[in-house]
Amino acid sequence: MSGGSIYVDADACPVKAEIYKVAERHGLTVFVVSADVMGVPRQPWIRPVVAGPAFDAADDWIAERVGPGDIVVTADVPLASRAVKAGAAAIGPTGRAFTEASVGMALATRNLMQELREAGTVTGGPKPFSPRDRSRFLEALHETIVRLKRGRG
Repeated sequence: MSGGSIYVDADACPVKAEIYKVAERHGLTVFVVSADVMGVPRQPWIRPVVAGPAFDAADDWIAERVGPGDIVVTADVPLASRAVKAGAAAIGPTGRAFTEASVGMALATRNLMQELREAGTVTGGPKPFSPRDRSRFLEALHETIVRLKRGRG
């Protein structure tokens, strides 16, 4: 994983503090990409990026820069799909790894749920973020970094 970085779709990311700790331990650069200015720790390896308020500006900024050896942290399935297609690893904040094999089904499920919400059939959102989700995320992030460092992208 030489030269790899972590790109965080930061506007609604509940695991930023965890990402910073793990990245520091592994000597990785973290790009914290958001629509507006966001407070981040002042560390040389943490780079805040204001992509702007345009729809999908943060997603576009990340997708245009990631590649093999990088990790994208996002709950946004279309961004995860773009990252995987670029050769990067993609992980959701709950620890869900997006792979070439799983991202197509995740996109289909997302689109179906969006249609059901628009039709008024489904009115609830995702379940609340839990301590178990945080734990699964930390485990998935660590495993992904180790795998990439070993060159098994």
